[in-house]
Amino acid sequence: MASFVTEVLASSGKLEKEDLSGKISKMSRKVEETKEELYEMINKRYADFLPSLQGSEELMIQVDEVSKEMDALKNCIENEVQQNIQVAVTEYAKLKQQLEKNTVIIEVLGHLKEVQNMTKYYVDSLKVWKLSQVPLLGALSSELTVQRENLIHHLGDEWKRLVIWRLPPSNDHVCFTHKQEPSDVFCFYRAGQVLVKFMLKPVVMYPFISVTVAEQQEEGIILALQGLEKSHDERSTPSQVYSKLLMVLKTLHKHLLDVSIGDKKLSAILGELIWEEMSRCIIHECLVHSIPNNSSQLENYSTVIKQTEEFEKSLKEMEFLQRDSTDLLKYARDVNCHFASKKCKDVIVAARKLMTSKMHNTVKITPDYKVHLPNLPMPGQEVRAKQEVTKEVLTLENAKQLSAWSLCLPACRISESVQQLMDLAINTLCEAIGSSTENLLKFPHLAAIQHNNCMYLAHHLLTLGHHFKAHLPQPHSEGIATFVDMVPGFRRLGARCFLAQMNVQRAELLERLSTAHNFCNLDDEDNYIAASKAVRQVIHQLKQLATVWQDVLPVSIYCKAMGNLLNTAITEVIAKIMMLEDISSEGGEHLHTLCQTIIEEGPLVFTPLAEENKNKKYQEEVPLYVKKWGTFKELVIVLRANLQEIVDRWTDGKGPLAVEFSSTEIKNLIRALFQNTERRAVALTKIK
Repeated sequence: MASFVTEVLASSGKLEKEDLSGKISKMSRKVEETKEELYEMINKRYADFLPSLQGSEELMIQVDEVSKEMDALKNCIENEVQQNIQVAVTEYAKLKQQLEKNTVIIEVLGHLKEVQNMTKYYVDSLKVWKLSQVPLLGALSSELTVQRENLIHHLGDEWKRLVIWRLPPSNDHVCFTHKQEPSDVFCFYRAGQVLVKFMLKPVVMYPFISVTVAEQQEEGIILALQGLEKSHDERSTPSQVYSKLLMVLKTLHKHLLDVSIGDKKLSAILGELIWEEMSRCIIHECLVHSIPNNSSQLENYSTVIKQTEEFEKSLKEMEFLQRDSTDLLKYARDVNCHFASKKCKDVIVAARKLMTSKMHNTVKITPDYKVHLPNLPMPGQEVRAKQEVTKEVLTLENAKQLSAWSLCLPACRISESVQQLMDLAINTLCEAIGSSTENLLKFPHLAAIQHNNCMYLAHHLLTLGHHFKAHLPQPHSEGIATFVDMVPGFRRLGARCFLAQMNVQRAELLERLSTAHNFCNLDDEDNYIAASKAVRQVIHQLKQLATVWQDVLPVSIYCKAMGNLLNTAITEVIAKIMMLEDISSEGGEHLHTLCQTIIEEGPLVFTPLAEENKNKKYQEEVPLYVKKWGTFKELVIVLRANLQEIVDRWTDGKGPLAVEFSSTEIKNLIRALFQNTERRAVALTKIK
């Protein structure tokens, strides 16, 4: 490794001021390190009497090397650096003068800002005091207005000089401030609106528009939209839109908007002004049309989601965006919902078109006509992909044919639209075979809404047909059918969906409680921590559901659902405690603490209404919704009670304890809580 002197001598002979300072500092550190090591060596040699001859010799060599380097550096300073001292002094003098000038300017600007703020405050204060007739106030107000407008005018002129719009021939050259009053010349909001209207939205809406960036000496940076030949594509892909938008915004950011105004950059201010409108435009003019038409294309949509994430990431890096997630990314991630909605709409539109088409266009149906159905796997077998489902002609006859004409239609003519409607139904079902389900079990909020939707439809179907029956054409003497027959189906659908969600939640509660080690040996710290964590998780899950279902479910359904889940949890806790054969004094105290936590926080999950002050009524009615609430409260009392208190609450099988527990259960609990003594034996004889 080259020595420090070698590095100095290898230079061009002219040391930079910064290098010289750094090397002197480095030399100082080396001297200090050598001094410390030399001190340590001497201390060890004379104080501790440790044999360190070899170490001292190495240190002496190191001292000699450092001394030589210092001599070489000194010679370098005397021979080379001093020759440039005058130049350096002059240069530093200029820099100091410039720094002092900048400091003065900043101070003056600060004073001007303070004067402006104080003047405005003074004028506003006088107005509040109703002294508007004072001549000084009028003069100050006028001067303030004149100076503000003067500043706005100069800023507007500078802005027009820096940014110029050239619109199509029907318009003249227009800057960001075109057709504005003098007092509104420098209006960033209008500048943003012009940018959105004439550049950003066209980029999103028209695939034949390209973005070009050119740099000219006279005119500076030119950002232009160029119309190409119209392509066959009706819409731009998200990738194309993002690429064009980033080209525009990056150019503006680099040459114009990467400037701080207070604690924000211009790019951040512009983003706040235009992002909401632009995100709506991108969604409705681009992403909506990028949703696949076929379920087989859904897997490839992850590319669009990734592109959207990268687009937002780039915007955040330039500070156009401040939030982590926006409606744009949320829309792209919810592609499954949008696809399902789009597919349903397309099928309904196609079906309605067929059902309202002319009936007299008919086709001939013969007895040997076969419906073309897909060759499906046996029930229970996995369908790997929808593409594997191939259409084959399958007969509808029984495998053991009774006749060649079994289940065959007689020869007749039917409307062509009806045949097409059947084909549409079969094609839709074929596509559904390979589609993923919208699993409402994962989302308790959606399960609750689905339940409400079905109940809403069932409720109105009860009277809908009857309401219109007398006013609709009646093809038969008995009139048209009502929708009452559809009510049970919708009710079952809604109830089945919500009950399935309840089963999922119950299973999760039991899974959390399973980590409590059956609540045994709670005098062990690890067991108590595990049990305490399980109880906290149960309370947390119930509170989350309370928040999700609040103001969504009907109050009665909400209270029954929350009561059922809380009852599941405390029933499991009761069962585990009653199975314990030995509960130490400390363990019993810990059990009481955990159960008391449930007693105190359990009722707080009954918040069906958004108005907090209206929920107290339902929190007081917990015993109505939680079947085992009374049993649980009695158990909590027993866990801290003495033998006499337990006997008193039993009261010869007539007390509150006897209402909730059998004599066998109480005897087992006493045996677990108390040692085998004569008093325990007496107490056991009274429990019968």
